[in-house]
Amino acid sequence: MTAPSGDRYTLTATLALPYSEAVEVVRGALSDQGFGVLTEIDLAATLKAKLGKEIAPQIILGACRPPLAYQALQADPSVAALLPCNVVVRALDAETSLVEAFDPQAMLSFSSEPALAEVAADAKERLRAVLSGLQTAQQVGSPDGQQES
Repeated sequence: MTAPSGDRYTLTATLALPYSEAVEVVRGALSDQGFGVLTEIDLAATLKAKLGKEIAPQIILGACRPPLAYQALQADPSVAALLPCNVVVRALDAETSLVEAFDPQAMLSFSSEPALAEVAADAKERLRAVLSGLQTAQQVGSPDGQQES
């Protein structure tokens, strides 16, 4: 996984799983790394209800690991606007799903607090472990932030 540059601000993995299964696998992987899911936004349902528009099934899971959130807030209270860590699961087709997690190190472009760098690195390693753990779910993409061709 690489640090964000330009528009590269997510960590990704592609799973050979249908959307509904991928969502459950991601929830479990987040829990295994100490993240709780605080919020859920069903983007497809929301856009259908509000705009009458259809998009591929996708959900935003607002994941939080309280000790990391606390440390980040101690370093820079304004970082609250960037919490929780968003993890998106999106259906690519009937049997394949994409998982994208906000790269916590992208927070460093908004704050110069040195203590935040440690928190961001820890959070990134944990999210990297989440994506790596998804390999047991028949992963077809690389958890290094790059899509396989």
